[in-house]
Amino acid sequence: MDAAENSRLEQRLASLSPTFTTAQARQALLSPRDLAHLVTEAQVDELSRGVYRRTDAPETAHADLLAVYARAPRAVVCGESALALHELIDDIPAAVHIAVPRGTRRPTISYPPTVVAQYAAKTFGLGIERFEAAPGETIPLYNAARSVVDAMRHRSRLGETLALSALGRYLRRNGRGGVGELQHIARELDALSVVRPAVEAVLA
Repeated sequence: MDAAENSRLEQRLASLSPTFTTAQARQALLSPRDLAHLVTEAQVDELSRGVYRRTDAPETAHADLLAVYARAPRAVVCGESALALHELIDDIPAAVHIAVPRGTRRPTISYPPTVVAQYAAKTFGLGIERFEAAPGETIPLYNAARSVVDAMRHRSRLGETLALSALGRYLRRNGRGGVGELQHIARELDALSVVRPAVEAVLA
């Protein structure tokens, strides 16, 4: 490939966001052959099938989250992944945990390893905030209170120890002031009967 062609590719690559999909590359007039060349030249990394990141982009420890979000933009980071991002557990999840509304198509992502949950459509939007996974790049995830309530609701799957540990750390960080938000979310999710006694036991 000659210098003029390389310059053309670099200009088109520069017009894309740091993390981009094959479809977005196509809109920037980059063909699959162009992308393969850019990977070979170490100008982009392939994060997942059809998801790429420019190698001149800022470093991030959350490339797996960016890759999953690019492939499932309607999903929200949940479960162990959300608890870890909120530093409510010390475990590093082996997979990215995401939720989609019940009744919608479940994304199938083999790499990075991804676990997909389906949450009730009526309360799917409860407690969503944004997390900056890389400078200027944010992804949706459930806030700390929602993540703790979800852990308590799904403690048979996540593990009672992990759920109670996350609850305890949340309460130590937020004190009694955080109880109101926990109870509000628990009430909306019909989980007050599970969360209230656990909160009382931790605060006793």
